[in-house]
Amino acid sequence: MPRHTGLIPHMTRTTNDQPTGRAATGASGALVPVLAFAGIVVAVMQTLLVPVIKDLPQLLDTAPSNATWVLTSTLLSGAVATPIMGRLGDLYGKRRMLIASLAVMVAGALVSALTSTLLPMIVGRTLQGFAMGAIPLGIGLMRDMLPRERLGSAMALMSSSIGVGGGLALPAAALVAQHADWHALFYGAAGLGALAIALTLLVVPESKVRAEGSFDLLGALGLSAGLVLFLLPITKGSDWGWTSGTTLGMFAASAAVLLLWGVYELRTQAPLVDLRTTARPAVLFTNLASIMVGVSFYVVSLVLPQLLQLPKATGYGLGQSMVVAGLLVAPLGLTMMFTAPVYARLSAKYGPKTTLILGMLIIAIGYGAGLGLMSAPWQSLVIAVVLGAGIGLAYSSLPALIVGAVPASETGAANGLNTLMRSIGTSVSSAVVGMVLANTANTVNGVEIPTMHGFRVSFLIATAAVAVGLLLALFLPKQRPAAAHPQLRASSEEDANLERAEEALRGFRGRVLDAEGTPVARAKVTLIDRRGRQAGATLSAEDGTYALPVPTQGAYVLAARADGHAPLASSATHAGDDSAVDVDLPLPGETVKA
Repeated sequence: MPRHTGLIPHMTRTTNDQPTGRAATGASGALVPVLAFAGIVVAVMQTLLVPVIKDLPQLLDTAPSNATWVLTSTLLSGAVATPIMGRLGDLYGKRRMLIASLAVMVAGALVSALTSTLLPMIVGRTLQGFAMGAIPLGIGLMRDMLPRERLGSAMALMSSSIGVGGGLALPAAALVAQHADWHALFYGAAGLGALAIALTLLVVPESKVRAEGSFDLLGALGLSAGLVLFLLPITKGSDWGWTSGTTLGMFAASAAVLLLWGVYELRTQAPLVDLRTTARPAVLFTNLASIMVGVSFYVVSLVLPQLLQLPKATGYGLGQSMVVAGLLVAPLGLTMMFTAPVYARLSAKYGPKTTLILGMLIIAIGYGAGLGLMSAPWQSLVIAVVLGAGIGLAYSSLPALIVGAVPASETGAANGLNTLMRSIGTSVSSAVVGMVLANTANTVNGVEIPTMHGFRVSFLIATAAVAVGLLLALFLPKQRPAAAHPQLRASSEEDANLERAEEALRGFRGRVLDAEGTPVARAKVTLIDRRGRQAGATLSAEDGTYALPVPTQGAYVLAARADGHAPLASSATHAGDDSAVDVDLPLPGETVKA
């Protein structure tokens, strides 16, 4: 096997990636439940006001068209925050940004709790939406901190927290709204947020993994403007008219802004979103499938509560109270939560692509069966359980597919973008289903009442979205065992060790040594491709050995850094086959400040 030695004594540092967390097997057992709890608390914000939507105009003394901004503002700020907070976490610390997200949410909840007027309420709800960035940050912390055999199920639970929080919030919020002042909803949310902050401070350590570079402020502003211009007409199109000049003009402006933003991101050295990575088939098709999963998830949340609460006098309404309706839909979130360990076993054996396809098949079965299961409350419970299982499997697969395709230093930003795709899916679902239900409604004494035809058409739309998602999932590249990430597939530490050994046979390996030939432990070794971008990173073991798989054939630079030594870089070439190239990295002897 060819062997190289270090050639370049000094270099420009391009990354400070330090994937140490998975070696830290002593991570607290409370880490996963605390991060999942934070995700659930954040997701509660999305459905907190669902039980009082129809009463908001009266509660805020405003017109119905103005009251919808209370929901729209949270959606828009959440969409903007997820990729931005993910990138900030990669740069400055995921735990720090997680706490900041939760703190902004608590402040927003208190602002909303102390007002009954429209403008302050919108400000508070906007601040609450910014907390959605906590979910990709939690996934990133799990990747950095957890041992390999625990990572799959942990990320599955964190990803599912979006649905779990939304599902559990419905009955809880309905109970509070029915028996207490509606402001108690916000006080409760603030209390949950404060508890999540306290638990995070006590249990969650800061990750040492960092991305190099600075925050792309111009890229953040461009993405925010493009998203707002795109999502605003989606959420308000029914009020403005889908063919109105305002709606069409904002869609056109969104396309122009996002196009310019994409050109800028491709040219800047430290982009907010690495579009080249995003264009990889594994990332691209996962994100597109995520939109379809988001569409299918939100349909059931919009249809079942209305069907359950419609009076029996309509001939198809199930006549249940707000609280009972919430309890019958709650198993949607509970089933998603209990699906996480099932996903871990299935993914370890078959891979996340297979579990994503399986999840979407179950969703399609749930909606297909639901077309004929709308005549009794217990049937709604069955639909919720089946859909919860399918959505849980699908949501659990998404972060595993993303993490398996991006470097550790880009985990937060990549998962933030994926969470954004799901949010876009729910936004599209809300707009389309809302339009369908409005256009098929019957008017009785001036009140529009949704019809069974509208509910069934909504279920058919969800089924069609899942079918498109299935087609997209089939285009996901099939991972070879060498390319599969063991932290996502290993079911035990022994399996993880075996897969790490297999990885070492298909890339670069060697030792990090000092000037006297003594092994250097815990040196940072970074793989840089010909474009100057990070292609992998690791730490040397106690005996100085390291191993890095290569994504593709070609010329690379192996950069090594360690406390007390000057940095070093070595050029090496890999043929892209199953062979290993040995590259020893002798660090210069001069001492530098850490």
